[in-house]
Parts: sequence; C-alpha cells; structure tokens
Amino acid sequence: MYNGSRFLGGSLLNAAISGIETALWDLKGKIHIVPVYQLLGGRCRDRVRVYLGIGGDTPQKVAAAAKQAVERYGMTAVKMRPQPSESEKLSWDQVLRGTEKRLAAVRRAIGDDIDIGLDPHAAIFEPVRALEMAEVVKPFRPMFFEEPLRPENIAAMGRLHEKIGIPIATGEMLYTKYEFRDLIAAGAADILQPDLLLCGGLMEMKKIAAMAEAEYLTIAPHSPLEPMSTAVSVQFAASTPNFCILEYRIDSEGPMRNLIRQPLRLREGYLEIPETSGIGLELEFDKFRNQPLKPWHRRFPIEHDGNIGYQ
Repeated sequence: MYNGSRFLGGSLLNAAISGIETALWDLKGKIHIVPVYQLLGGRCRDRVRVYLGIGGDTPQKVAAAAKQAVERYGMTAVKMRPQPSESEKLSWDQVLRGTEKRLAAVRRAIGDDIDIGLDPHAAIFEPVRALEMAEVVKPFRPMFFEEPLRPENIAAMGRLHEKIGIPIATGEMLYTKYEFRDLIAAGAADILQPDLLLCGGLMEMKKIAAMAEAEYLTIAPHSPLEPMSTAVSVQFAASTPNFCILEYRIDSEGPMRNLIRQPLRLREGYLEIPETSGIGLELEFDKFRNQPLKPWHRRFPIEHDGNIGYQ
C-alpha cells in the first residue's frame, strides 16, 4: 500500500495501513495462540507504565483533576495543558503568569513524586515564546514538554531543543520511519511519540524505536483515544526496551466500555500485559450498531483581532 502510492501518504493512507497491519498481527497471534509481543521478540518488562491526560479551565480545577488521577486510578504521571484556557485572547504576559499558576497548583496537589507532562498542543508559533514558557515551567520539573512548536519545521525544533533544558516530546503528527529519521537527525527531541494507529503499524513502530534507541531516545506512544490503540500499544511496549510511558484513556468506564469484552487491567498506574492470544482485546461488534460515527474537529482558536490561531 505504501510503496504503491505515487504520492507520499499522510494520515489517511497510513491510518489504513496501520489498521490492516494491526488486524493481521492479531490474527497471526490467534493462529499461533500467543500474544503479539511474543511474535515481536518477547517480553522485556512485566508491566506498562501509563499516564492520564487531565483538564480544567482554572488552576483549582486542573489541580483537582490531577489529584483524582493519582488517588482514584493510582497514576504516577499525568499530562496537562500548561497555558490557561483561550490563551490566544490573552497577552503573552498573562499567558505566562497563568501557566505558572496552573503548574504551581498541580504540583501542590500531587506532590513532588508524581511526574507532570506538559502539552501546549503545538499552539505556540514563535520558538522564543516556547523558550519563555519553558523557563516558567522548569522549576516544577516537568517530565516532558510535548510539541512546544508545530512539527512542520524540524530545524526550528532542533534549535529550540539546544536551549530549552527540558525534555522535548513530539511525533504524533509524523508518519513512517522516514519522517522520524529527519526528526532524529535534527536532534530535535528526547522522547518520540509515534501513534501506532497512524505511523504505519507495529513493524514500522519497531523500526522507529530501533532508530531512536541508537540515538539514546525513548518512545512514549501517542494514544489518547480508545481501547484498540491502548491494546496494540501495550504489545509494542511489552517488547520494546526503550519504551518510556504510554498515554492512556480509562476504558473500564464510559461509553467505550460497552464496545469491548474485557478492558486491560490497570493497577497502581501500570497496565498489566495480557497473556491472551493476539493483541489481547476482543470487540463486541454487535454493540457498534448503537454507536454511530460522529464528526469531530478541535475548536478553531480565534485571536483577539479575528485571526485564526494555531492549535
């Protein structure tokens, strides 16, 4: 599918490739009656560390969400948007002061032993402003600073990485080993975040991880959506030495719970690695009829002068 495409594929082509490849790995595991990780070289860890994304439009609300993630789900790490809500309508000084208040509130709520990942959602255009925000959040010891810039200009991310003093994580909008090769060569990140449902599939992800390992980089798969993404990411993590941490969405509750036979087991901020054959997840296909597809688009940030900002 990839080699036969005259134009380089983006999210549509590579999502299709990833989906088909994931299904084939699941079938192969079921045929041989082994978990997929056994077909990828075997297990190198006993459990998979995860983090939970949290939100809140005020420092108090995001701090409460962080505390709940730790106390209710046992999370050892969370990820949050550092800048205040609708920051595109604020002065840059207000954004920085609001960022500091949010980080301070979260750190007070969960203490020093819980890791905090930061994700500005690639909404900062100028590298110098990303650097200024990094200086504000640095005292709170973030685990990583995810996509401080948009991914179009890898050289700009590389120059920022030389100055920032905080681990940079990026990769959710990149596809295949070829784009990650450029990112690695530019020295633009410490943690790579390919999405297994977009980057080209498990085998492509293993190649990306091997390239990263040779440069002493770790992998934290992008996985903000549903149980299938979690399940295939766990098979990857189980068999990949330089895996770091997995983005996770609770699938034991909410509407997604009805679509799967049995969710993966979460204990103390780690997912247990399933021993069942295939990718370790069975879908309730008949339940999908009651879950029609709905379009979704992230909101357009309209700046104070009417310009559409970055998001």
